[in-house]
Amino acid sequence: MRIDARGLTFEVRAGGPPDGDPVLLLHGFPQHNGEWDDVVPTLHAAGLRTYALDQRGYSPGARPEAVTAYRIPELVADVVAVLDALGLDAVHLVGHDWGAVVAWAVAAGHPERVRTLTAVSVPHPAAMAQTLASDAQQKARSSYMALFRMPGKAEKALLTFNATGLRKMLAGVGDASRVDRYADPMREPGALTAALNWYRAMSGSDLAGVGPVGVPTTYVWSDRDVAIGRTAAEACAGHVTGDYRFVPLTGVTHWIPDAAPGPLAEAILARVGGTA
Repeated sequence: MRIDARGLTFEVRAGGPPDGDPVLLLHGFPQHNGEWDDVVPTLHAAGLRTYALDQRGYSPGARPEAVTAYRIPELVADVVAVLDALGLDAVHLVGHDWGAVVAWAVAAGHPERVRTLTAVSVPHPAAMAQTLASDAQQKARSSYMALFRMPGKAEKALLTFNATGLRKMLAGVGDASRVDRYADPMREPGALTAALNWYRAMSGSDLAGVGPVGVPTTYVWSDRDVAIGRTAAEACAGHVTGDYRFVPLTGVTHWIPDAAPGPLAEAILARVGGTA
């Protein structure tokens, strides 16, 4: 379905029992709402209604040109507006990668709209900012962001030769057809630039400015995540004041919804069920 909000048009994939408790799913870079396809059948079987959103820059009808249009407050406002358009007062919120950053910020700034939070891969933004400033290993893990913030150079590096760079980055999601599923949309004119604008608009002050989260929260991290180390993952707990669970997955890469949809769905259901 298509949702009009804030003068933009967002693609949303809905599924599950129409009267089920609502779950809003936020994808990461450089993916789209299809990253949840192997997770949602378990949620639907448990009676939950899911809404997987293609966020700003990923929905073709929600692709503003200005880099500043991709700051965290804008991404948060999109989520709130989409919830309003769907007529949902509060949801169980799940986000992976950049979707987790947005989910943390929504839960911190609009706790009345979030029944539970399940953040996947990326810890609380303030924990991330803190670790980037103090941990050499995490700085090294995050060094790729410097390239992503370079207009033109990043697009060339990722899209040249049939998007070889992008496909290598996505290798952990699964077989070639799954890689194609995410890489091909990024080859459309303007799509990758819009997705990279999330990095270009990012600031340390925006990350550090996300307040503590008081809603019931689960953070799912994987020990083979090349982007997020254990120090950042364990720092997350210091930014949650509500009930908190840390779920580390062993032998799983950064691409948790693709690589471990079963354990992730179980973690979501455990969080939702614990507060239903």
